[in-house]
Amino acid sequence: MSVSIRICGILLACSLVAAARPASAQDARQNTPGEFDYYVLSLSWSPSYCEEAEERGNNGRSQQAQCGGRPFSFVVHGLWPQYEHGYPEYCQRPSPRLERNIMLSMLDLMPAPGLIYNEWDKHGTCSGLSERAYFETVRKARAAVKIPPEFLQLSEPKTVAPGDVEDAFIKANPGLSPSAIAVTCNRTRLSEVRICMSKDLQFRNCEEIDSRACRRDQVTMPPMRGG
Repeated sequence: MSVSIRICGILLACSLVAAARPASAQDARQNTPGEFDYYVLSLSWSPSYCEEAEERGNNGRSQQAQCGGRPFSFVVHGLWPQYEHGYPEYCQRPSPRLERNIMLSMLDLMPAPGLIYNEWDKHGTCSGLSERAYFETVRKARAAVKIPPEFLQLSEPKTVAPGDVEDAFIKANPGLSPSAIAVTCNRTRLSEVRICMSKDLQFRNCEEIDSRACRRDQVTMPPMRGG
């Protein structure tokens, strides 16, 4: 057998072995409940959400619950299981039905019923926790983060640099590092602050989330409404 034929045979065998392997560890556990690396606690600046909903003409009941009445600052958008690269979603189809009393218990942190139901279906089912345990974990995660005082009673529009918002959260939360937080924005407004946490809710680094942070020099924080 010639050397060239032997080499081609070896390369073919190697390629077949490689093709038989999963593309990555993520693929092997994709959407398996409880199989993930860390959480992202996403805190939405409620006034930005409400202004955007009004511009879209979206005035459904969930928007009315969040945007008309009590003044909200940062509210919980979700607690999202993550892989180091990518994330699971909708890990049980159909998802276990969320009890209404659990939904009602979360309205102080997530002031829109539709949001709570959606977060359970899309993200909570990937946590490996029961409905009640998942939302208890959401509450614990939120309690572990202190909102900087300058954002608790914002009555006038505020122009900010995303980096300054990040710095304010770092200052208010000992142990939180720049690589564990990302501030996101849309075209003109600050949208969310996303904080990465281990499964036991300790701050931890997350390169992928950090890489998606807002790159604008300045954004607007609309004022709180209602009250």
